[in-house]
Amino acid sequence: MFQLLPKALRIENRRKFKAYDGVNNLFNLAYEVLKWKVQRALIKAKLECYLGFLHSEAWGKPSLVCDFQELYRCLIDDFLIQRFQSLRKCDFKVKFETFASNKKSLREYLDDSKTVDLMNSLFAYFEKMVDVPRVKCGSRQTIETLINEEALLFAKYLRNERETWIPRIAIPS
Repeated sequence: MFQLLPKALRIENRRKFKAYDGVNNLFNLAYEVLKWKVQRALIKAKLECYLGFLHSEAWGKPSLVCDFQELYRCLIDDFLIQRFQSLRKCDFKVKFETFASNKKSLREYLDDSKTVDLMNSLFAYFEKMVDVPRVKCGSRQTIETLINEEALLFAKYLRNERETWIPRIAIPS
């Protein structure tokens, strides 16, 4: 996936926690927004976010949210890869941060104005229409509505109100 990024921004590997480079930090930020959207949808569907199936259970880790957001991670990847095409290395700034009492390091962030633009674009992306039929009516819906509907359909499956649940996946365009 990182080969799709502009050469100046390419990274070697994905780093989730305490990432020092700007690319990983932007992936972490976008995945966090996705996590909020998924968690909200699961709570609205009256599901317990901390009892998952695929991800391990740990204190403070919403395992079901982690499981469910895997369905939509490709959409975030597609969004970010498209956004990175217009970014340059000079759009990032370096800050000196303290991570622990004895550890200080340089950490790269996207410029403030570019971050605001990215976040506005990301929230608009969740309102983008996809060709996945709605449950009750319509042949298209927004990504956020799809996340909410899938959470409700999954909850109905878990409560034996539906015999099967096959997730409907939006294909990035």
